[in-house]
Amino acid sequence: MHLRVSNPPPKPLMIWDGDCHFCKRWIERWREITAGKVDYATYQEAASRFPEIPVKQFMRAVAFIDSDGRTFFAAEAVYRSLRYRSSRKWLAWSYDHVPGFAGISESAYKFIARRRSLGSAFTRLFWGKDVRPPTYFWARRWFLRMLGFVYLIAFVSLWVQVDGLVGRNGMSPVNQFLPAVRQQLGQDAYFLLPTLCWFDSSNGFLHFLCGGGVILSFVLLLGIAPALSLVLLFIFYLSLTVAGQVFLNFQWDVLLLETGFLSIFLAPWRLWPRELMWWSGSAPPAIASPVSRAGLFLLKFLLFKLMLMSGVVKLTSGDDSWGWLNHSFHWSALTALDYHYWSQPLPTVFAWWADKSPEWFKHFSVAFCLAVEVIVPFFIWSPRRPRLFAAGLMIFLQIVIALTGNYCFFNLLTIALCLLLIDDSVVGTDRRTVRLHVANAPNASPARTGRALPNRLCQYAAIAVIIVTLPINGWLILSAFKPQSRPPSWLANYYGQLEAFRIVNGYGLFRVMTKDRDEIVIEGSANAIDWLPYEFKWKPGDVKRPPGWCAPHQSRLDWQMWFAALESPEQNPWLVGLIVRLLEGSRDVIGLFEHNPFPDKPPQYIRAMFYRYRFTNREERRQSGAWWKRQELREYLPTISRDQLR
Repeated sequence: MHLRVSNPPPKPLMIWDGDCHFCKRWIERWREITAGKVDYATYQEAASRFPEIPVKQFMRAVAFIDSDGRTFFAAEAVYRSLRYRSSRKWLAWSYDHVPGFAGISESAYKFIARRRSLGSAFTRLFWGKDVRPPTYFWARRWFLRMLGFVYLIAFVSLWVQVDGLVGRNGMSPVNQFLPAVRQQLGQDAYFLLPTLCWFDSSNGFLHFLCGGGVILSFVLLLGIAPALSLVLLFIFYLSLTVAGQVFLNFQWDVLLLETGFLSIFLAPWRLWPRELMWWSGSAPPAIASPVSRAGLFLLKFLLFKLMLMSGVVKLTSGDDSWGWLNHSFHWSALTALDYHYWSQPLPTVFAWWADKSPEWFKHFSVAFCLAVEVIVPFFIWSPRRPRLFAAGLMIFLQIVIALTGNYCFFNLLTIALCLLLIDDSVVGTDRRTVRLHVANAPNASPARTGRALPNRLCQYAAIAVIIVTLPINGWLILSAFKPQSRPPSWLANYYGQLEAFRIVNGYGLFRVMTKDRDEIVIEGSANAIDWLPYEFKWKPGDVKRPPGWCAPHQSRLDWQMWFAALESPEQNPWLVGLIVRLLEGSRDVIGLFEHNPFPDKPPQYIRAMFYRYRFTNREERRQSGAWWKRQELREYLPTISRDQLR
């Protein structure tokens, strides 16, 4: 139904039923979307101004009267009003040009209009009392602070180990690694291994990168120049990741780099922490920088990709402990946690107790984990209440994982990403004082407009990143569903150009469950008869030492030893470097162990033995006081003497 009124309003006007609670909620949403470009009034107030329109028509559907007098009703009225927001113009265009779009829209509107009570119930169920477009000032502020905290942990944790790992007297010295790569690859080495250590690979420069990262992390925590801080943090940590070689090749390292890179497009481009320093419950200042929707999308998509891939790779791995047996799902096959608690790299003392839980509870826990990782991520894109429920489940899963295993800063970083699902209405921020588009306000000063320009450019840059990374992210997610698939050659080459910078990555922890635990025990001797073990700080060794808790710190040698036990010595050349440094008595390397069994002089001989470890049961624990039981298997690395080194 179209008509033209004789006395059009000076500004476009939306007229609605003031007695309809369902209408009232959605009018609040549309009022905020149109940002003052459309007026709103109830038909009880405005019907007398437009006698051409029957009152019954106002009661049946909303009416939109344009400033030229043209009048539209129902779904078309909604679309015509929303076109005053540039991001919603596609709705009115689709109504006019896409076959079937108008018919479907009007049918849906009619269905809801006749069942307003039901629509109001669904609105409360999915959105709550506030259906206005969400804002994320609180989420941005605390996400950036938490990211700064994670960066701080990562740099400090590495700083205390870097000399022993890749320093001049470390296991795999970067000052030998980079020249060797340069000799083999030529000029391509600089692009394939992007690191500032090409300029200086000394111990002092490694300390500079770690110390600089610590300072920049504090700067980000304080909210000072957040975008610039994030750029420098990414460069510093990427440089250390490349220099760290195998010791910084963990999924949380690349996750931190991808998160840190994408956060550059979410952070406000300001020098001083105007909006980052207001406290919970208070309103942001009127000059708050808008939260980039594209930047927020990038980080939400990263969380979606991380969780979904982590779950899907388990189901497509072919490992029956994740529930798939003979190409079908079986509850009795959910046995992953029968092995996980004692076979994971660095269990905590809570893992010992969790291992004693009933079988039904372990099966339920596996099913819960798979549901949270495979199903729940899709609710990231849902209305408020399902989105918040998804955030709660994912945060809960990370807390439970952190209680039973030492996964460094991975859990904290994932929780930080989940904070981006919490909008301002949840934490009580007064939205009336939030100005999302300061630079576009009619009374915006030139100074404010100038400050908004970098944020606008950052928004465009975020959109460019979405376009650039979309093909790779699409293929990475597809590869989780189809592990045997291979990307087209053009996509493989394209991915190869970006892979070195770790800004778009695939994820999937524990694709195949480790169902055994073989530990390497390094022993030294002065006479090849009496052998003393080198106790690691956190890895199982002494059976009576309880599993420790070192997270969010990562003892990278301990972790690497767990992976080495799954492979042969030839696949781990750094292990030979470890043995050599122990025979030389390198203080940097010995400092990575719990204590030095040869404090006076280095041992004459070193060997590595293979043991099978298991948690003790309650009875064994009560009788012996041991948390572990072990069985000697064989020699992992034959005896090496100092004379052989010479």
